[in-house]
Amino acid sequence: MKVKVLSRNPDDYVRETKLDIQRVPRNYDPSLHPFEVSREYTRALNATKLERVFAKPFLASLDGHRDGVNCLAKHSTSLSTLLSGSCDGEVKVWNLTKHECVRTLQAHEGFVRGIIVRYCGTSFFTVGDDKTIKQWKMEAPGYGEEEEPLNTILGKTVFTGLDHHQKKGVFATCGQQVDIWDEQRSSPIRSFTWGVDSFSSVRFNPVETDLLGSCASDRSIVLYDMRESTPLKKVIMTMRTNTLCWNPMEAYYFTCANEDYNLYTYDMRFLEKPIKVHMDHVSAVLDVDYSPTGQEFVSASFDKTIRIFSKDGGHSREVYHTKRMQHVICIKWSADNKYILSGSDEMNIRLWKANAAEKLGVLSPRERQATNYNQKLKEKFQHHPQIRRIARHRHLPKSIFHQRNELRVMKEARQRKERNVRKHSKPGSAPVVSEREKNVVAVVK
Repeated sequence: MKVKVLSRNPDDYVRETKLDIQRVPRNYDPSLHPFEVSREYTRALNATKLERVFAKPFLASLDGHRDGVNCLAKHSTSLSTLLSGSCDGEVKVWNLTKHECVRTLQAHEGFVRGIIVRYCGTSFFTVGDDKTIKQWKMEAPGYGEEEEPLNTILGKTVFTGLDHHQKKGVFATCGQQVDIWDEQRSSPIRSFTWGVDSFSSVRFNPVETDLLGSCASDRSIVLYDMRESTPLKKVIMTMRTNTLCWNPMEAYYFTCANEDYNLYTYDMRFLEKPIKVHMDHVSAVLDVDYSPTGQEFVSASFDKTIRIFSKDGGHSREVYHTKRMQHVICIKWSADNKYILSGSDEMNIRLWKANAAEKLGVLSPRERQATNYNQKLKEKFQHHPQIRRIARHRHLPKSIFHQRNELRVMKEARQRKERNVRKHSKPGSAPVVSEREKNVVAVVK
């Protein structure tokens, strides 16, 4: 006679310790689990609500400057080091993990206009209103040593911007012209002008490292190739561009921050019109910086807010503000894609989370699994009206809320007027001009 014995492996149902959760055998046959979509929808709704509950982006404030923070620089090799320059000529080096200043030096007379770390991380450069470029060692001087720059270059005019090449000992400055400097020489190896009286910022392309772009006071954005003796081309816009930032993943794209409250993303091959207009600010945009993934960028504005945009999104996905924070002058996205650093008028540097509801610190495997599951659910149901309404809602300061409504009324009035002009004029004499084409005056090659 054949006897069948029930055989069970205790590992399948016995807990290792009494602190573990009970192991429940499950049958994943879909026919036994109807109404799956409605259950998932409820979970997605709850996950979206909890995300808004836990959205607390502000982490720390670094105070110590005695004047407004005018420029920030990330360290090229250390995640926890930040450099900042203020309007009284002071430069501070910060340790972000301890939230403390580790070094202070009086770099310039007047404003520090630009600060950048060399690609190897051993030294950094500053420019100021005193017409000098100074190179400093990254390590603090030893006991009893004076705080002296490694190298000082005296220029003919005031410098307004600075950037360093990604791979060579070459840096660029801008002022009345764009100059390319070799670290070993005291005069520029190349100078570019294009009938412009001054430039406000200059940036090297991080992918095609010999390309650079600058923003000029005649409302133009000028592109250069370091290997050529003349500029490549420029695009003139209706209002002045304050600064630009190249996409670190896609070599041709750059985003510029404009005085007309918008940001524009251009493809440098087709400058006739921007590929995207990013709208939401209610005052001039002063600075912009890309995330290291190239998928998003963060902007700082005169309207006292910080906004995070997707590279192809017309409106911001996030807005950060505090009661104390005044005009935000400079902004940086950390190299590990987790944090945002902002410097503002009221002498503070603030540290924010790039993802407002993200839990910091070590996650247990179950926590990480639940977070990933909730994220997928939110993506699956993101277009449902209820979920979209909750996910998009942001509280704004009263002044910005009213300004935004006023701008919307003004825009609607302009569109209504254009429609009426078109309706009462000869066909073809008042063509429809798209939002992207409105702000480009000309492209000069």
